[in-house]
Amino acid sequence: MTRSLFGTDGVRGEANSHPMTAEMALRLGAAVGRYFRRDGQTRYRAVIGKDTRLSGYMLETALTAGLTSTGMNVLLLGPVPTPAVGLLTRSMRADLGIMISASHNPSTDNGIKFFGPDGFKLSDEAEAEIEAMLGSEIRLARPENIGRARRIDDGRGRYVEYVKTTFPRGVRLDGLKVVIDCANGAAYRAAPETLWELGAEVISVGVEPNGHNINDGVGSTQPQVAAQAVIEHGADVGICLDGDADRVTLLDETGTEADGDQLMALMAERWAEDGRLKDGTLVATVMSNLGLEVHLQGRGLQLKRTPVGDRYVMEAMRSGGWNLGGEQSGHIIMTDYATTGDGLIAGLQFLAEMVRTGRPASELAQRFERCPQLLKNVRYAAGADPLQTASVKAAIATAEARLRGNGRLLIRKSGTEPLIRVMAECENEDLLSEIVDGVADAVARQATAAE
Repeated sequence: MTRSLFGTDGVRGEANSHPMTAEMALRLGAAVGRYFRRDGQTRYRAVIGKDTRLSGYMLETALTAGLTSTGMNVLLLGPVPTPAVGLLTRSMRADLGIMISASHNPSTDNGIKFFGPDGFKLSDEAEAEIEAMLGSEIRLARPENIGRARRIDDGRGRYVEYVKTTFPRGVRLDGLKVVIDCANGAAYRAAPETLWELGAEVISVGVEPNGHNINDGVGSTQPQVAAQAVIEHGADVGICLDGDADRVTLLDETGTEADGDQLMALMAERWAEDGRLKDGTLVATVMSNLGLEVHLQGRGLQLKRTPVGDRYVMEAMRSGGWNLGGEQSGHIIMTDYATTGDGLIAGLQFLAEMVRTGRPASELAQRFERCPQLLKNVRYAAGADPLQTASVKAAIATAEARLRGNGRLLIRKSGTEPLIRVMAECENEDLLSEIVDGVADAVARQATAAE
């Protein structure tokens, strides 16, 4: 089976346009409800969380209608981080978890992510089966078996209490001044509460959601406001989450950014010292910097690479029995603690190391020298495929020949937006720019011609 509706992280698109319409959410709810109730038994339940987008109300209601129409009972968590849905799906003995979020995308977008009863995201195969069910008539429940919906008022509190258990016992954050940027998103209450309860002096940024301002000038992909707050308040560190709080960008005391690669390097080193890093292995995607791989090799550790997408990192971790992985973008997956990326728990791991060593964030956050890396995104029209044209293929072949032995080139379609990402790494920065610009220009010409 193939998938066309599902991308690398569920279903995503512009709100109130296909596929992010109330009608599609209703159909998806019914399809996934029937998928999990194929044996016809009763007493099935689903949990639904969401971020702070205005369209979340519409999609939550439609999904609930679809699920209950097939006999699923629905537990509504309200605004909670994506990792909270994975956690509560498992702890509440639910059969299905759903997160309504478009992560770091603008407020005009939204998405739907599905979790199985184990708290892990559904496999490609399961998503393909659900997608196939949309094309056929879905058997509805008899009137006496229609499901119920119920609000769960303490979902956020349950998540906060669990997150605190991942911090070293007996350790507090007294004396640390922490800027936390919640992107006006799902963690706008949970993250500041957690840090305050652990003893930190908290300066909050991006904690006034209004339905339209999620990720707007704040959050892990736009940390400039948080960096300014770090400097103005003399903070020790900044932690920037994205809209659904499953990724993180760190800021040291000077406001300098550290991406997921640097945080994974620190954690891999530390966990290896403690004998916690399974098989001395870190799992990351093809986007992670070459410098990370060299750094790990110098410490007797290995890097396993996967396709882009935290779901593929998790699949590799589960199949290999490894417990630490993630993405350069800041998805940090720690299966000792969570079933998906968790930006808040990852940030706490960094704070714990600051407390343990007494060293400033600037010393801990830059673990290796990055190989020069350049990424350009080229937008293309729906239905077009510039990568299949002769001119783009020729440009890619030429670039690969010029880079051979001196770096690497990676070209891929985004799984969440109509973008083609052109990335290269090379010590020669002039050559790096020429390579990326040449391929990106070739793609852009074809993308424009297709409009």
